[in-house]
Amino acid sequence: MRQFQILLALFALLVAGFTITGCNQGKTTRESRVSMIQSVNPEPAAVRRNSGKDHELAEKIKKEVQAVPAIYDVAVIKGKREVLVAYKVKHMQRFHMKRIEKEIKEKLEKKYPKETFIVSSDFKIFIEVLELKKRMKDKDYSEKDSEERLQKIIQFKKELT
Repeated sequence: MRQFQILLALFALLVAGFTITGCNQGKTTRESRVSMIQSVNPEPAAVRRNSGKDHELAEKIKKEVQAVPAIYDVAVIKGKREVLVAYKVKHMQRFHMKRIEKEIKEKLEKKYPKETFIVSSDFKIFIEVLELKKRMKDKDYSEKDSEERLQKIIQFKKELT
């Protein structure tokens, strides 16, 4: 009889545990579902505002990277010395992120041998690039400040690897 009571108590705790933890299982808010797949699709930018060539190059690079089927969002900033390419990978392709990054870098270096590319799939880098682009739209934000911020983002990328 004592064993039956212990077994019944364990079963009751088990059922209570499942109902407490399982209430929201499988349910997500609309905002969280949208943010997981949301594509920002930012315009390419160049640190030097008056340089049409830099802007054109950034646009070509963006189109080149977007052609990769595993990628759904790309942000490109052309600095004085480097080109920073940050991208988001489709969910099921996350297992191949290193291969995709290597493939993109090789493809870009082959097509644009004079440029130095910093390629990143890190979401934090992507957000930092978007923030820099937002700041660059402000006329009071100088090219010098833009270049310094770009170098900080590149340094952050190098620290991650």
